[in-house]
Amino acid sequence: MTREEKSIVIEDLTAQLTDNSVVYLADISGLDAGTTSNLRRACFKANVKLAVVKNTLLAKAMEASGKEFGELPSVLKGNTSIMFSETGNAPAKVIKEFRKKNEKPLLKGAFVDEGIYVGDDYLDTLVNIKSKEEVIGDIVGLLQSPAKNVISALKSGGGKLSGILKTLSEKEG
Repeated sequence: MTREEKSIVIEDLTAQLTDNSVVYLADISGLDAGTTSNLRRACFKANVKLAVVKNTLLAKAMEASGKEFGELPSVLKGNTSIMFSETGNAPAKVIKEFRKKNEKPLLKGAFVDEGIYVGDDYLDTLVNIKSKEEVIGDIVGLLQSPAKNVISALKSGGGKLSGILKTLSEKEG
């Protein structure tokens, strides 16, 4: 790889690191072609971008991105693949699901919304991170619950004004 080609790769990686708030580093070494293809397919279905990177180029891109990756550069040894996603827990879910049948990928580290996680021990923690959509769904569910209670109470009152007033007064008491 020429110096110019390396420079282009660093620029591309820097742009991806800058544009993404969810970055996972994984070790997929030792996977055969078929298994790697299955992993890529699983990533694609989960809207996770997977790429194999050179550690030295990724380290330079991390530095150039202006983001604080903390201890993550220290895991750049051996084989490294990078996973990008818009959803904080999507790559962790892909890794966990894939490992039901395979030993790898191993989680080396992750950068999720400025939080830094180093080591495979954090996989379950990362799986349990809720996406914005999941948090919004929880909030909407909590907000709808009191409204559903009122509606069901009104329905149980028979729909007549006296029944509605009786039901509401019982709810207050």
